This record gives sequence, C-alpha cells and structure tokens, in this order.
Amino acid sequence: MFSDIKYFFKYREKAVDRTMLYISLLCALAVLFHVGYNKDKVTAQYFDTVSIRLFYGLFALNVLRTILSIIVAKRVEVAHYGGLILMLYFSIVTLARVSEHGALSFLQQEEWLYLGVFAVFLTELSKNSLFFDNFYFNPTILFVISFLVLILIGTLLLMLPRTTHDQPLSFVDALFMATSGVCITGLSVIDVSSRLTIFGQSVLMVLIQVGGLGIMTFTGFFGYFFSGGFSYKNQLMYSEILGHNKVASVINTLFKIVFITLFFEAIGAALIYFSMDASDFSSNGERLFFAVFHTISAFCNAGFSIINDGMHNPIMRFNYNLQLVIAMLFILGGFGFAIVLNTYTFIKRWAINIFRRMFYGRPFVYRAWVMSFNSRLIAWTTAILIVFGTISTVVLEYDQTLAEHNTLWGKWVAAFFSGTSTRTAGFNVLDMEGVTFPTVMLTMLLMWIGGSPGSTAGGIKTTTFAVAFLNIISLAKGKDSLEIFKRKISNDAVNKAFAIIMLSLLALGVSVFALTITDGDKGLMDIAFECFSAYATCGLSLGITPELSDGGKVIITCTMFIGRVGLLTLLVALIKNTRNMNVAYPQEKVLF
Repeated sequence: MFSDIKYFFKYREKAVDRTMLYISLLCALAVLFHVGYNKDKVTAQYFDTVSIRLFYGLFALNVLRTILSIIVAKRVEVAHYGGLILMLYFSIVTLARVSEHGALSFLQQEEWLYLGVFAVFLTELSKNSLFFDNFYFNPTILFVISFLVLILIGTLLLMLPRTTHDQPLSFVDALFMATSGVCITGLSVIDVSSRLTIFGQSVLMVLIQVGGLGIMTFTGFFGYFFSGGFSYKNQLMYSEILGHNKVASVINTLFKIVFITLFFEAIGAALIYFSMDASDFSSNGERLFFAVFHTISAFCNAGFSIINDGMHNPIMRFNYNLQLVIAMLFILGGFGFAIVLNTYTFIKRWAINIFRRMFYGRPFVYRAWVMSFNSRLIAWTTAILIVFGTISTVVLEYDQTLAEHNTLWGKWVAAFFSGTSTRTAGFNVLDMEGVTFPTVMLTMLLMWIGGSPGSTAGGIKTTTFAVAFLNIISLAKGKDSLEIFKRKISNDAVNKAFAIIMLSLLALGVSVFALTITDGDKGLMDIAFECFSAYATCGLSLGITPELSDGGKVIITCTMFIGRVGLLTLLVALIKNTRNMNVAYPQEKVLF
C-alpha cells in the first residue's frame, strides 16, 4: 500500500497537484460564498461549521501530501517549502483555537480559518501557474492581459452583496473601484470607510498589493516557490517583463522585489500601529488592520484610506509622526526596486569599509560607479522635486490651508507630505477644495511627472522628465548630444522620452475632451485635474469623482488603465513587429 502511494507521488505528481487544486478551489469558492454572498442567518450558521471542517480537512491533506512528497524525494526541496509553511500556519491557528487563553487568542477569529483556506488554494494555483511553455504570448501582451484579468476578478468580488453595508455596487462603480485599486490610483466613487465592509476593504487591499507589484511578479515568485523550478522559456519571458538583462538572475530579482516590499511594509505597519492612539479604535484587531491597510496603500502609492476623509481626518491631519512614516513609505515605493537595491549595495559597502577601517585599520576599498547611472539620475531628480514641491507648498499655502497647523514644524511636515504626495501617492492632508489656483496648477505638473521607473508610482516618470528637460538645455547650448554625469545619453533614450511625453499629452487631451462631453457641467479645471490624476495614477481630486456620470466613470477608468500600463506599452503590444530592412535612405533635415 505504502509503495503504491510512493509510486503515485513519484510518477503522478501532476495528477496530485491537479486534484489538490480542484479540491482547494471548491473549498475557496465555498468560503467566498459564505463571506461575500450569503446573507441568510441559518445558512451562515451552517457554513460556520462547514468552514471549520474545510480548514481542518485541507490541513490534513496538506500534511499528508507534504510528508509523502518529502519521503519520496528523500530530501526537502524548494517545492516543499510552501507546504511546510502552511503546516506551520495551520498548526499555530489550531493551537490558538484549542487553547482558551494565551498570546495567540487573537487567532481564534473565523477570518484566520478563511485565510488558511485561501492560502492553500493560492499555493496550488501557483504550482499550476507556470504554463507558458504550452503556448507563446508576447510578454508585453501578457503584461497587459494580466492587469485586465485582475481588474475583472476585482470587479466581480466588489459586486458581491456582503462587500458593502447597504446595496451592492453597480457594475460601473465596481469596475471603477477595481481599476483604481489595481492601477494603484486612489480615486473613489464611494466612501471606502463607510460603504465597504471589512471584507470589501480586504478585497481592495489585496487588489492594491497585487496591482502595485504586478500580478506577473506574484505569479512568477509563488510559481517558482511552490513548484520548485523555472523553465528557461519562463526565465526569458520574466527577464523581458522585469527589464532585466541577465536571464540567470531573474529568480533572484523576483525574490528581492517581493522581499523588499514585505520588509518595508512590515516595518511601516509596525510604525503606523504605534503612532496611532489606541483610544481611536474599538479593538487591537481594528488598529492592526488600519496599520496594514495604510502601509500597503502608502508603499504601493495608492492613496486609499479606510477612515473618513482619509489623511484630512483630524486624527491623522495633525499626527505629524504618522505623516512622516507614510511619506517615507510612498517615497520608497516611488523610487523603484532596482534603485533601492542599488542604494542598499552602496550603503552596505561603505558600512563594511568603515567597520574594517575602525577595527582592523584596513584602507578604504573604492569601486567605480557603485551607484549606477540610473540611480544617480533618479536620486537627484527626486530630491529636487521633493524640495521644489515642499517649498512651493509652504510659499503658496502658508496663510491658506496651512494656517490650521499652529506650529512651524507642523506647517513644514504638512507641506513636505503634500508636496511629495502630489507626485505619487495621492494622500492629502490639505483641503484640496480650498487650495489656491497656483497650487492646483503646480499639483497637476507634479502629478504628470510622477515617480521613478520600475516603481509603484505613475506619471511619465522622473527619468523621462529629466532627460527631456536636460536635452532642451543641451540644445540651447548648441550641443549635438546630451551628457549627464560624464556619460552620453543614447539617442534612443532621448527619442523615447519625447515619445512618452507626446503620448501622455495626447491621452490627456482625449480624456479631457471626452469628459467635457459626458460631464461638461463640472468645469474645465476640475475635469482637467481629474484626468491628470487618473492618468498619473495619483488619486487626488477636487471633489467631483463621486458626482461623475456612468460615462464619465468609464472614461476615467480607461484613463487610469492607460496611465498604469503606459500608452507606449499598449502600442507595442498591439502593433506587430516589422522586419528591419537593410536599406539606408538619404538623410534630410527638418526645419523647426
């Protein structure tokens, strides 16, 4: 009997994976029906018992499957890590439920059972997600499709009856909210704090997290982690999606991206948790959920909040420590993962040098260009924009919206938060309907510039703006090429920068024109601000978002999607590649 089981696990592993996937899918759908759809009390009580049985049933299947797989392999492999982690999670939750008191009492809530069921389903789905060897997809098209699929799933989940306290969201409103979450924009047609239930807010939080990093990043990471391998074709595809030159280090890059995200979000959640007063929450669970939601929303530059009026609420508007924590989170998220890694390497080498010099008397070891060219360009551009946004906000709003902050420290923190948030995050501690007209124009400019490439921020990106601006200065000086940091910028990079700028202005023009047709009564300034915020995935608004017509909501939804994936990316995905002809035509000069 045991030998037959070993044979089955050794030579029919795919059949076992498929069986576990179907079982976990049925369990996840049952739990989803219970928490998202069912409102009948009798049925709810029945499903409370069913959920417990599903939890322990999957626990037993996971233990059996993991142990037998390890016995067959005669060692612990990468593919077994996921099962072992799930075994640990199930064991801790089970221990918490059988013990009456203790430090684990908070794990006795039903939500931890649901999380375990969904975790099993996600692990099984990840094992079957690396199916790209069976057919070919252009990585750019796959990138676009992944966002569309995630938006569709989010729309269906947000339309469930138990997502809201009152009547369910309409399809247009659910589509708008799902797109805003996946595209990490922050624009909202409903009051997230009062309209959405805990389940609805959790769905929105997951959409923000997955949309911020990209569903392909999660698919690749968990697919490798739970299946134990990557095919060479998968590595080629992910190297193109991530913009990575070295195919062999794609897996390492995926691990670093996920690790950096979870590391900073864990620190941010702890800081936010302790920066808030416990008296503002009814329980520690509510306080913890508040911290986790705002950490994810801040690091992913989403701008959503589950408190009434968001950051403009008095308990957050005058909490300057909280503002600094959230500002650091969305600045780090807006830097980009490659830049954060490069900065970490730079700091690590200098720390090692200083340690060796102090304790061993060794000389400093200098290495050229530890900080890459892109890191320097992004760091300088970001620093200049932060200083410019902060000082401009102080000058323009000192006697206006900043007047309610009594201390000079409070004014500068609020100005720093607002001047930085306008580029990326979309949180607002100032009354956006009360800011001066010059501040509105400045905000539109900063939103349009956005954050850094490879980050969770939107806009045309800081490098695009820097290259285009410096190229104008270079042309004014009569130079034939653009040079920065003693490096020459390629003509391809300059051409791409101006192409991105031109396409962004075209998309904004079409969006503003279309919105004036559907919602012309809102005013040109409010409409233009809304379109800039949607395209830049910023999330700030002058207050017209909930008042938009269904046609206007669809227009803003499309604008958010185009701004997130990039109009140039869409054109590359839709236009087929043409063969390069080995023909050189005569060169001509165009008059300007």
